[in-house]
Amino acid sequence: MQNLTIPQEVAQHLLKIQAIQLRPDQPFTWASGWNSPIYCDNRVSLSFPEVRTYIKNCLSAAVKAYFPEATIIAGVATAGIAQGALVADYLDLPFCYVRPEPKKHGMGNQIEGKIEKGQKVVLIEDLISTGGSSLKAADALKEAGVEVLGMVAIFTYGFEIAADNFKNHNIPLYTLSDYNALIEEAVKLDYVTETQLMTLQDWRVSPSTWRK
Repeated sequence: MQNLTIPQEVAQHLLKIQAIQLRPDQPFTWASGWNSPIYCDNRVSLSFPEVRTYIKNCLSAAVKAYFPEATIIAGVATAGIAQGALVADYLDLPFCYVRPEPKKHGMGNQIEGKIEKGQKVVLIEDLISTGGSSLKAADALKEAGVEVLGMVAIFTYGFEIAADNFKNHNIPLYTLSDYNALIEEAVKLDYVTETQLMTLQDWRVSPSTWRK
């Protein structure tokens, strides 16, 4: 993978370990109800040590570059927990993770781990679609008195709604790779046919209404 940018190299890694599935002919249904010819499961990277280490290093480098004042790392449950723990270990920082909602038994925690008011946190996420669940985690940390510096994620679909959501919450977002890099590498690797590529491009125009 010589002479590749980080977005290109991450995309190639994810494609080769089949963390990203392109299935234009048999679309997936997302939790949001959107139909999609693409499904991204970056948790698969945890099963491949070389890819896992590469992603950990890139996420950690992004935290150091963009948020050098960070004093704690938070993973967004569930897929961001393992990635966040790896980053926190690499950077020798405390770690916590944030549930989608408070636990319904036991201590009733939404934030798991030791946090203190005034700490400066960077959230780690595996995937950004609309950004809704990620920003809920950020809101929970803010309510707990923690300063949210921003978020670093492995991959984004690059939807305008996500960009607007992060802007409205005043939370900087940096990702290792994105949809455009993915499609570029998928074409290079003959991962998609010309017909499938047209389907992907058509979906990208209006993903919320595609094949409804």
